[in-house]
Amino acid sequence: MGRDTPRVRRTIFQLAWPVFAENILFTLTQVVGMIMVGHLGPEAITAIGLSMQPLWLVHGFFMGLGAGTTALVARFVGAREPADADQAAHQSFLLGTALALVVGVVAFPFTRQIVALMGAEAGVVELGSLYLQYLIPGLLLMMVFTVLTAALRGAGDTRTPMWINAAASVLNLALSWVLIYGGLGLPAMGVAGAGLAGSISRSFGCLVLLALVFTGRTVISFREPASRLKWAFLKPDVEVMARVIRIGVPAALERLVSSLGMLFYTRVVAALGTVAFAAHSLALNIESLSYMPGIAFSVAATTLVGQNLGAGKPQEAESSGWECNRLGMWVMGVMGAVFFAFPAALLRLYTDDAAVIALGVVALRVVAFMQVPEAVGFILSGALRGAGDTRSVLYIATIGVWVARLGTSLVFVTWLGWGLLGAWLAMACDWVVRSGYLVYRFRAGTWKKLTV
Repeated sequence: MGRDTPRVRRTIFQLAWPVFAENILFTLTQVVGMIMVGHLGPEAITAIGLSMQPLWLVHGFFMGLGAGTTALVARFVGAREPADADQAAHQSFLLGTALALVVGVVAFPFTRQIVALMGAEAGVVELGSLYLQYLIPGLLLMMVFTVLTAALRGAGDTRTPMWINAAASVLNLALSWVLIYGGLGLPAMGVAGAGLAGSISRSFGCLVLLALVFTGRTVISFREPASRLKWAFLKPDVEVMARVIRIGVPAALERLVSSLGMLFYTRVVAALGTVAFAAHSLALNIESLSYMPGIAFSVAATTLVGQNLGAGKPQEAESSGWECNRLGMWVMGVMGAVFFAFPAALLRLYTDDAAVIALGVVALRVVAFMQVPEAVGFILSGALRGAGDTRSVLYIATIGVWVARLGTSLVFVTWLGWGLLGAWLAMACDWVVRSGYLVYRFRAGTWKKLTV
């Protein structure tokens, strides 16, 4: 990269730090929320952990749609075609809103069945169903928010989502304390309060972003389309939608395949019992702290690769992708060292249950060695999505989750009886396989010639 390295790094950090800060606040909100729920007992922890898995499966469609939106918007911005970037975001918004409404109508009446499908015990089913009933309305708006923020990031604006999510995270923390434990004279709602707090805060974030986009206060704007006849704004642009879908469908399938594989993987772990799954959930919650830099550098890679390709600069696209990857590996490697050195201390923030802590320490020691391959998996996947090469990411995600993770978990956990250790070793196998292929694919460079 030579003398351009400092310039590229500055651009990367300008894009990445707001995403990093946004994810710190969001993840800390999840962590503190789980700490609050953790004091309600292992059943409450397991109820939330199990009930969220199927919803993340659905959310994968919206993340896939967001991937197509980001790639297309980034290409248009790189080619200096802002009106086309607005139109791509507009059409993605229409698609996302329609899908969210369908999800709400289908999911809300079947919350008990959703949790039971995960193999939960009777008491956990009751708590999980209650949690979902309060959470789903806000989660649907969060799905629309996901599509809109993908458009902004493709245009290089990572700060607006950061500030909105910061406000939503603070609101979520305050509401969680009030609603879970019954602060300010309100009745204690327990797990239902956690769901309601999440629903209100996520709805708030989406509505604020919609207000900004519709009034033209963001780099991606719906102000012009909104000034036309109302029905004209709702009219689909088939050509633009097709372009978003062409990139977004493989990305959505990637999320679907990954999430579906994770559902089966979660059932393997759930079969180990409530204590083991509580330890698993807490370890995942702690590990999610390391996702923050991975996601941040992944977003930067997606934006820079897409914009540079749109500007006709494939070599700069490749250089920026590798630089994002190097920086992410260093940061996540350091976090892995923290997980290895202080696992028990981190777990005690959530619970004082000795059995849960003992199992959680094992999981965190394994995850410490996963951080570098996870960084590669996050960041180079983002780089390839920015180029529109979502099919390759789909293929390796399928192999990683269904063969390397689910297949080895059945061997390690079910056949060899290694328990939670076996489940986390299987997770490590997934990331090692996935990162190896992604390095090969990105180095091959065929993604530079793709048309989006």
